[in-house]
Amino acid sequence: MATVTFDTHKFVKTLKEAGVPEPQAEAFSTAVQESHEAADLATKADLRGLATKTDLAEMKFELLKWLIGLGIAQAGLLVGLLRFLP
Repeated sequence: MATVTFDTHKFVKTLKEAGVPEPQAEAFSTAVQESHEAADLATKADLRGLATKTDLAEMKFELLKWLIGLGIAQAGLLVGLLRFLP
């Protein structure tokens, strides 16, 4: 995941210019910075790497083929075993 750059000095300066006292502006800045650090954000590059709907449809089709094939094989094995039982 990507890191987000946050200019704390500019943030505090903007708040002070808006009339917020400096200690309060610094507290806001710290809180916002910590929330950005804790956030798990995805970039466009991260999202491009995810599977698309067509990829998921293809995987679903492959899984379905395997399940049907295994079901037929299991039924054949069961029939074969039942033939040898008295």
